[in-house]
Order: sequence, then C-alpha cells, then structure tokens
Amino acid sequence: MDETWIHHFDPETKQQSMTWKRASSPTPKNSKFQVRRERLASVFWDAQGIIMVEYLEKGATITGSYYADQIRRLPEDIKEKRRSKLRAGVLFHQDNAPAHKAAVAMAAIQETGFELLEHPPYSPDLAPSDFYLFPRLKERLRSDIRRR
Repeated sequence: MDETWIHHFDPETKQQSMTWKRASSPTPKNSKFQVRRERLASVFWDAQGIIMVEYLEKGATITGSYYADQIRRLPEDIKEKRRSKLRAGVLFHQDNAPAHKAAVAMAAIQETGFELLEHPPYSPDLAPSDFYLFPRLKERLRSDIRRR
C-alpha cells in the first residue's frame, strides 16, 4: 500500500526527457507545462496487479482513521479479485507515514487479520511502490493522454 499524486497532466521526468545530441547541436528545449489539477491516490496492490484504488477528496487529508477505514474496506476487494489470497493470509506492507502508524490504523490491520511487514525506519531503500508500481502507472497514464 502506498500513496501517490496523480496529475491531470504529468510531465516527463528529467530522465525520461533526456535525448542524445551531437556536441555541435543546440540543446533541445523541453516545453514547460503547469500541473492544473492533482489528486492523491491510495493504491493497494500485489504481485498480480492493483487490488484497490481510492482517491482523496479535494481539501481532505489522510488521517489515521481515514486510513483505517480504507484498510477495513480492503478485504472485500481482495475477496472479489484474489479470493484464494484472503484464505491463505495477507502479508501487508506499508511505509512509516504517520497515518499508517496511528493506533487506529494498526488496530484495523489486526482486525482484518493481515500480517504486517514492517518497513525499516529511516530506510534509504525505496518502498516497492515508489520503485516499481508508480513509475509504470504514471507512464501508462501519460501514454493514454498522448493517444487522445
């Protein structure tokens, strides 16, 4: 589980916009776009793909109780998409965001029967979502926008 900002227009990263050029060629100019709207997406996923996505309402913030409510809804989505996983037991990974570590959120994880996999505190390692899921998700959204 992790959160990411989804922009209605998501410009390429610096690395994605790099191009090869000859030393004598002028430096290409990247066009500048302003992000007009964005929403925070909470994404629950496993090795097979996305299980549940919820978007934060404009002006709202993620609190421990908001996050706990999401966790309590998750078993229904797992039942629909990965029935056998719910019976086998769910390993649940989250980062150390304050809302994720709140007592009410930790209680919700216990209520659902999920086994919590701790994320090391102050770890320089990226969460799996940051390394794997979100770059691919945003690239897919960018390609969908380009096709329109």
